This record gives sequence, structure tokens and C-alpha cells, in this order.
Amino acid sequence: MRLDSILKKIDGSTDDMIADMSAMIRIPAIGPLNGGKGEGQRADKVLGFLKDFDSVERFDVKDALDGTVMRPNILAKKNGKGKGTVWIVSHLDTVLPGDLEEWRTPPYEPVVKDGKIYGLGTEDNGQAIISSIYASKFFELGQLTKRSIGLAIVADEETTSTMGIEYLINAGLFGPDDVFVVPDWGVPGGTMVEVAEKHLIWLKFSVEGKQTHGSTPQKGLNAYRVSTNMLSDILDRLEERYPGEDPIFRPTVSTFEPTKAIATVGNINTIPGYHEFWLDIRLLPMYDPDDLIVYAKELGERWEKRTGAKITVTVEQRTRSGKTSDTGCDEFKALRDSISSIVGKEPETVGVGGGTCANFFRLAGYNAYVWQTGGGSLHQPNEYCDLDNLRSDAKVFATLFHKLCV
Repeated sequence: MRLDSILKKIDGSTDDMIADMSAMIRIPAIGPLNGGKGEGQRADKVLGFLKDFDSVERFDVKDALDGTVMRPNILAKKNGKGKGTVWIVSHLDTVLPGDLEEWRTPPYEPVVKDGKIYGLGTEDNGQAIISSIYASKFFELGQLTKRSIGLAIVADEETTSTMGIEYLINAGLFGPDDVFVVPDWGVPGGTMVEVAEKHLIWLKFSVEGKQTHGSTPQKGLNAYRVSTNMLSDILDRLEERYPGEDPIFRPTVSTFEPTKAIATVGNINTIPGYHEFWLDIRLLPMYDPDDLIVYAKELGERWEKRTGAKITVTVEQRTRSGKTSDTGCDEFKALRDSISSIVGKEPETVGVGGGTCANFFRLAGYNAYVWQTGGGSLHQPNEYCDLDNLRSDAKVFATLFHKLCV
């Protein structure tokens, strides 16, 4: 089982990789929280790609919002003779396509052009699914003398992960000798490995005022005015209270971003009596997320007293960051050397604000490393996967499998 032979087979599999990626991308995989029907049909398709494994298991989890929808998780293994498994962890679900007018090609009709595959979910996280499948494809059963090769292809990453990787971890399906690589973030050239993440907090602010005619604002209470003034004040105060920097992170500071908001009224001459907006907060690990939540609610109470509006602050999501993953262990060195052997440069270790499956492993006491060759198009119209990145990632993972499993 020569590594150079496996790498040549990956290079020769471009057409098959395109075909598999395209077949997968044609099937929507959006969770009920975002108005979709889940990943079930896409999981069915991906199961058809998983040939010649010692075991392929599917774990369906009932959706927390819509009990008629099952959220699928797949674990596929080629068994080694030693302890532990080298897992590549990818996810099936995608975000919404957004404004369809911004797409030059339909999001669910993959198009290959100029060395790229365009379509929703191609980079996030189709690149990881396909590259990990082809990285493992050419290792023969019964020939792994060390750890096992494992693919974890999970649901619910784009929302809560409770029906995905968190469920699998809580079910005890991983062990202390396992190694975890999560290809869900990367930079062009593949020159960074993410080893730490910020706390993730989503806050919803609901403002209840009183609707009235636009010509008589004194008879009502403009919830939109209260909302926008409060938002500006909250952003200033959060930045003042949590000003710290940590040079390992990109960016080095905590971030507080207003993202989603509801429409107010359908016509211009009505004062809105209700408004909602959300904040996406990525808080440096040096701070306590519970302290921020308490402080945000205090600010809401201050604005309630100041304006007379009823203001409610709701925690939509809170994920604590786990410990920074070890970069001195043999497993990380094997990953580092595998990356440098393929991309030609030793990667830098960094922390990021994005939430990935890796953080759930860190919270459970495991080391986990986030790496792929990024194109920078994820969560954007005209998302694409660069075919060079797809092949390169597969070769990095195959090299890692060869080091730790053969």
C-alpha cells in the first residue's frame, strides 16, 4: 500500500469526484430551523458513495423543531489493527442560498467552469465530504496496521449541532485514542490549522411599543426607533466592556455583529409597534459568556425603563469554547507534516471565531484540528469548490491516514 500510488489514484479521480459532488449538491440539505426538510435525501446519496468499508452506520436523530424530520449522521470505518481511529469530520447540511438574483447559476444545479464547481454547499462542506471519501477510497481493507480510518458525515452543523456531532459524542461513539480533523475552515493555500475557537452567542432582542399613524407619533411608541437606538448603544457598550485581544485569533478581538432583523410594517405612514433584531457574538475565551448574557439583559432593562417599551432579550444559542488543542503531540505533528508535504509550506496555528464540530470535541476533552484549503466562497452567492483544492485536500488526508494508520 504505497502512498505514492494512492496519491496518483486521487489525481486520476477528478471526473468521479466532480460527478459525486454534483449528484450531492443537487439535493437540498437545509434544516427545519431554516425552513428546510433536513439532510435525509442527501445522506441517502452519500451512503451510495461509501463502498468497501468494514462498517457503515447511520444514526437518525429526530429533529427538535419538526418531529417528522430525521437528521442523519453517518459513521464509516476501515478497521485497523491498533487502537483508535483517525476521523475526518464533515457535515451534510448547508445554509440558505440567500438572494437568488445574486447567483449567476442556480444554487442546486452544479456547474463546472474554470477549474471550479459552482453550487450551494460545494465548499461548505461538500469539499470535505468528497475529499475525505476519496482520501480513504484506495486503502485496502485488512491492510491497516495501526489506527482505523473513519469518516464522520454529520447533520445540523449549520445551526445547533445537537442533532449532529454533539449527539454522536454524547452517545459515546468516539474514544480516547481517536484523532479528529474537521475540514470546515481554511485559507487559500492551506497554510493555517485552526486549534481554538471563540465562544459563540446569538442574542435576540424583542421590542414591543405601540403602533399608530405616522402623522401622530406622540400617540404611539415607535418600536423601530427604540430598537435602532438601543442597538447602537449596546454595540458601543459591549465593545467597551470586552476590549481584549488575543493574537492567536483571526480577528484578534471579540466581534459583536447585528445580523438578522424582521420587517416592521408594510407601509411608510405607520409607526411600527413591534421589532426584533439579532446579534451574532464571537467572544474571546478570556471572557465568560454568561457574564455577557447577564450584561445584555441589564442593558435591555435600562432601555425598557428609559423608553417605556417592553424589551425581551433571548439567548438563541450559546456555545462555550473548549480548550486549545495540543500542538505538541505526535498526531498534530503528523497532520502538520502531511499538510506541508502536499502544499509545500508548514502551516501556522490560529484561532477563529467560526463555530465548527471541532469545538464539541474540545469541550469533551479531545484534541481536534480544523483544516482544509479554503477558497473563501462559503456562505456567499456563487459558492464554489476549487478542483485543485479538492484534490489537494484528499491527498493531505490520505497522507495523514498513511502516517497514522499504515
